[in-house]
Amino acid sequence: MIYTLLVDANVSFRQALSDVLHVYFPLIGVEEACDAAEALSKVECLRPDIIFMDNQLPGENGLNLPGEIKQVYNDIVIVVLTTNNQSQYRQQALRNGADYYISKGDDSCMEEILTQIEGVLDGRVAHRSK
Repeated sequence: MIYTLLVDANVSFRQALSDVLHVYFPLIGVEEACDAAEALSKVECLRPDIIFMDNQLPGENGLNLPGEIKQVYNDIVIVVLTTNNQSQYRQQALRNGADYYISKGDDSCMEEILTQIEGVLDGRVAHRSK
């Protein structure tokens, strides 16, 4: 079983993503957090295999949070989800420890999320996005 953490202030988005993940991966463990502080607490307790986080979180920038997590838990795959697909934000997220950066607005968003989970299930090493 793998565990994932969904970090997003939007409750509806978190619930929709959680529902989809359970349909495709019935045995997946899914936890949710609404902000950076709750995310850090859950990371410490849960040690998820993969984290999907919004780049705009209350209390802390979701572009910087991957770096904090990776300092302690370098093996966790971190995927930053965003509605802002500008290259400078992508570069900042990747520079700060995110493994992937996916635009919520892309038609392939859900497919990319499912691919990331399949990669973790397959034990593949995460490689940074281009």
